[in-house]
Amino acid sequence: MLSSGGDPEISWKLKVQDLESQLLDLKVKNDELVREVAQLKRENNQLKRMPLFVAVVIDLLGKGEVYLRQQGNNQEYITHVNDELFRQLKPGTKVAVNNALSIVRIVGNIFDARVRVMELEESPDITFENIGGLLKEIEEVREAVEYPLTRPEIFERVGVEPPKGILLFGPPGTGKTLIAKAVAHEARATFIRMSGSELVHKYIGEGAQLVRELFLLAREKSPSIVFIDEIDAVGSTRTNDGTSGSAEVQRTLMQLLAEMDGFDNRGDVRIMAATNRVDMLDPALLRPGRFDRVISIPLPDKGARREILKIHARKMTLIDVDFERIMEMTENATGADLQAICREAGMMAVRKEATGVSQDDFEKAVRKVKAEVIADLRMYT
Repeated sequence: MLSSGGDPEISWKLKVQDLESQLLDLKVKNDELVREVAQLKRENNQLKRMPLFVAVVIDLLGKGEVYLRQQGNNQEYITHVNDELFRQLKPGTKVAVNNALSIVRIVGNIFDARVRVMELEESPDITFENIGGLLKEIEEVREAVEYPLTRPEIFERVGVEPPKGILLFGPPGTGKTLIAKAVAHEARATFIRMSGSELVHKYIGEGAQLVRELFLLAREKSPSIVFIDEIDAVGSTRTNDGTSGSAEVQRTLMQLLAEMDGFDNRGDVRIMAATNRVDMLDPALLRPGRFDRVISIPLPDKGARREILKIHARKMTLIDVDFERIMEMTENATGADLQAICREAGMMAVRKEATGVSQDDFEKAVRKVKAEVIADLRMYT
């Protein structure tokens, strides 16, 4: 006799399905717990494992013996490694050692993050065609920086050693950094750029360490170009004013001098620098062997002003613009001033919703930019 609950077989099947569903849920939870236990075991093993210390190889003594100096406490000791690892080591190599002072693995060079970001991953899209005038100066820069890296066979055939470095100096806005960007584009080399102020630090030895790592990175990535903008921030004439800040800047400068012309071979590393205040630089920085060429980047002459105006106005829609008249109005203007004039003339046309940029727009832009330059000069004098 069937119970009032219905067919026993159907009820039994429903119970089986319910139990199977519960079993599946429990399996999923069990898998999650197994993964969690495995993760906890890994973390526990990591916590129980002894930490590794960093040491530097000072010398290889033969028969598998290595002379090490531990970083941080400067303790020195000798340890033994197998033949395979011994062949991979050389003086200066950083290694990881365990609590028994045995070498576990090679660490390699580790650079400060501030040095890493100085490396330019992609070349700028600036070419020498974007620079108006300065033909003689550009050729000198290319001879000293670009050609030794792209045409080394010519220097070998003639038997002349190329200049090691060049210094560009001149008023602000004349195109010094622009030339460096163009060199970075043309030369098939790693370009490492930095500002002199980035080498000035608060703590003793930090700036000098940054300089060492900068040139170590340049040698590893050679052929390479190191460009130091506003070098007067770190390379000014040394004085003895007794302050700790001045002493730290001098330590950084001495490290820079040693890297530029020390006993270590720089290899295919070329140095460029730029400054507005060449009169402030330390004489040791300016001597041949460090900066073999000191190139003045002057204000653009009349012909250069014409080229610069045409470069910055080439994408504009012009309406009867007389560049000869604009050139007469912009005497003693820098390249940056001329770029600002073109931009301001375009903004005046945009403001009027005109179909193009007129002569009147350019003349008004010249007067406006000149007034701003004069106001800036009065503010700082």
